[in-house]
Amino acid sequence: MTFLPNPTESQDLPGRVHLTMPGEIDFCNAADLLPLVLSEVRARGDRLEVLVLDLTETSFMDSQGIRLVNDIRHRLRPGARVRLVARTEGVVSRVLELTGLRRDVPVYDDLAEALAS
Repeated sequence: MTFLPNPTESQDLPGRVHLTMPGEIDFCNAADLLPLVLSEVRARGDRLEVLVLDLTETSFMDSQGIRLVNDIRHRLRPGARVRLVARTEGVVSRVLELTGLRRDVPVYDDLAEALAS
């Protein structure tokens, strides 16, 4: 079972929000993460240009993680974009590739690059 002691950590940058995602994203916590992320998004209102979801500390993600990312990006205001940061090797990167999400959402291996995009 996945626990959510502190599921996201926010860093406020002009027009950008960086959220560090938990170590696992699966059926146990994905539904709970959505309102947390959307709350951070709503707090920025129209100022949000880029939402960076940092998956570098995420060692496991199943299809619910993909659904979470899709739900988030479809709920952003028009013009706001989602960027992902993930390690090039590992389960998360492989899941992003296999599901085709990498085609729809840019994935970076460097946080600074994702924030600058």
